[in-house]
Amino acid sequence: MKHIDFYLDFISPYAHLAFEHLPQALEGLSYSAAYKPVLLGAILKHHGQLGPAEIPAKRSWTYRHVLWLGHANGIEVEMPASHPYNPLPHLRLALSTSDDGSISRLVAETIFRNVWRGGEEAGDATRLAALAAQLKPERDINSDENKALLKRNTDEALQLGVFGTPSCVVDGRVFWGFDGLAMLRAYLSGDAWFDGPQWAGADQRPSVLRGGKS
Repeated sequence: MKHIDFYLDFISPYAHLAFEHLPQALEGLSYSAAYKPVLLGAILKHHGQLGPAEIPAKRSWTYRHVLWLGHANGIEVEMPASHPYNPLPHLRLALSTSDDGSISRLVAETIFRNVWRGGEEAGDATRLAALAAQLKPERDINSDENKALLKRNTDEALQLGVFGTPSCVVDGRVFWGFDGLAMLRAYLSGDAWFDGPQWAGADQRPSVLRGGKS
């Protein structure tokens, strides 16, 4: 049985879609999954990237694409009243239910649906307080322990080569995005393609633009 580390940030609509679709995408396969909150902003900064919502034209496309993917795949999704927003309270709340940096699927589902259903303000203080009351955290959400767990998860993801969320890591291989779930299923099913030269050699070529391996 293969193990999946699912790196997520609740600010990411694609993470919400992939989280909701994962059981269907991997139906019939034997696997275990650990859900690990990370700070997407820190990951993007590490790689020198802007988030999709920071590029006006891409922001418009991203939101339309997300709503289409929800429609096409039967996943309930509605844009929160403001986006992007500060995801730190949600990330720390999630980790306040954990001792090791992994959260239960129920906790992840509860927070994702709170953000991505109903069209309300994700960061509204009253809603956050109600969410905390529902999840019954083990400690204060702004505790040093929660901050340390979030940093540890984010650093771990970066060491594994994660550059965005959602990212599923299996056997050291990174499968990124909602549309990466089909590729993940093929790998878990034992598709021999992943042992061939196309996976291993795809990036082993010089980059004309950067003068090295990309």
